[in-house]
Amino acid sequence: MHAYRTGFVALATLAALAACGGAAPSAPEAVLPASPSGSPEPASPSGSPEPTGQPGQVLAGKIVVIDPGHNGGNAAHPKEINRQVDIITGKKACNTTGTETDAGYPEHAFTWDVARRLKPILEKMGAKVVFTRSDDKGVGPCVTERAAIGNEARADAVLSIHGDGAAPSGHGFHVIMPGPVEGQNDAIIKPSRRLGVAVRNAYHAGTGLPYATYTGTDGLQTRTDLGGLNLSTRPAVFVECGNMRNRGDAAKMSDPTFRERMARALAGGLRKYLS
Repeated sequence: MHAYRTGFVALATLAALAACGGAAPSAPEAVLPASPSGSPEPASPSGSPEPTGQPGQVLAGKIVVIDPGHNGGNAAHPKEINRQVDIITGKKACNTTGTETDAGYPEHAFTWDVARRLKPILEKMGAKVVFTRSDDKGVGPCVTERAAIGNEARADAVLSIHGDGAAPSGHGFHVIMPGPVEGQNDAIIKPSRRLGVAVRNAYHAGTGLPYATYTGTDGLQTRTDLGGLNLSTRPAVFVECGNMRNRGDAAKMSDPTFRERMARALAGGLRKYLS
């Protein structure tokens, strides 16, 4: 997936690593902002979810969990984010710092901005939207907790937003779907694929970005090494919105107007799947 800087960037250099997880908090901060600028609400509802939205709204009664990858405080807390957690198929770091463009625009800020733009679009359609983190200043949450938030919220769809950090020569986007982990996620494999295809199609049409030239097939990839997917009991996918190390993709991802376009495209994919 994309390259990462380890938590030790707080001391000096960036180190590119492979893989992008979704993640669980080293501290209990996984909450849902009431609005992009509003006060936080609990991320995991107790009991059965109450229907949301007004009659006639296309996503009324639907729950969408949005997972903005990484977090702004991760780099300053290497001990917390490098802690190993169990993702069933192995052990991985609790979280990572993510990648960035050559100009220094960080992945965590990109994913947070796209998520904040996506939330009101979905709410206008009647959906209840849950975030896995409340701001872009915290630490974590770990991949295990991010998955748990979607599970406990009884999400109808979980979308983890990322930016890749691949070789600069590669460009384009891809959607990652869960591969089968025996005895764990059998029930979500088929619906997650439908979700992945819907998001892939809508994002491609809405942004004009090509399928990734460096990984996946036709903009789709299946993996079993991501905790956010392995541990999910709800339909879930990751979207690598572009390669932040590629000059052309980075220019688009750094543009607020284009990030709005990305958010609207993602909303279109979620709407297609959920309705």
